[in-house]
Amino acid sequence: MSESPLPHHISSGELLTDRTYEALKTAIFRNQLPPGTALSVPELARQLNVSRTPVREAVQRLIYEGLANHVSRRGAEVSKVDIADLRELYVVREMLEGLAARLATTRLDAASLTALRDILAEHEQVLGSGTDHAAHVELDIRFHRTVREIAANPHLTATLEPIAGRSHLALHSLWRSVDAPRFALDEHIQIVEAMATGDPEYAETVAQRHISRLRVRLSQATTREDMAGDAPRRREFSLLSGEAAGPQRRDEYRTPLESPG
Repeated sequence: MSESPLPHHISSGELLTDRTYEALKTAIFRNQLPPGTALSVPELARQLNVSRTPVREAVQRLIYEGLANHVSRRGAEVSKVDIADLRELYVVREMLEGLAARLATTRLDAASLTALRDILAEHEQVLGSGTDHAAHVELDIRFHRTVREIAANPHLTATLEPIAGRSHLALHSLWRSVDAPRFALDEHIQIVEAMATGDPEYAETVAQRHISRLRVRLSQATTREDMAGDAPRRREFSLLSGEAAGPQRRDEYRTPLESPG
């Protein structure tokens, strides 16, 4: 049984709904909750050892961000990735990521530049270690989120965050190519170096080019069937095992989100 992505200890001061949301979102981005997986509130609450309320609120946030959707008479499920929709999404993301890089460049200081370069260095280490693609996806997400945080425009973040979230659902297909992680990291390095020049327009151009190339690689690497997975039935999934869920005893779930005290 693989190790659960959920935290073993959560301090009482942390918001349970936020932690539940982050746990589910992480499982989605790690492909432990693949597209089409049923998001049963009672079942997720049982696995996470929390009440249904934080799970219900977390699922609603996932729906708002486009990572899940509500299917009539069936409930919520992880969003399926549609190639045609993704192509359109990446066109919008290209413009917005460029704007994020442009704004971030005007606010870039030594600490922010160091933070970005630290992410690049960690990604380089992961690339050299041959770690599974989930690590690449997580670092890609962190890199782009850090650029948005440096840009510090709440309206841009509110618009771009759900778009970036949905587009990251496709990265598990992009990473099937041996060269794709290397291409992405090299392009991230180019974005940071462009920002470091202090030229906002140049940084914007480089960031837009990165997303444009991602869109091309997406088209080359996947088909609609590969990503949507036209399964005849919805998937049921365990956050703990990474396998299709079957009958399991309650004592198998040992990573509560609530502190034992």
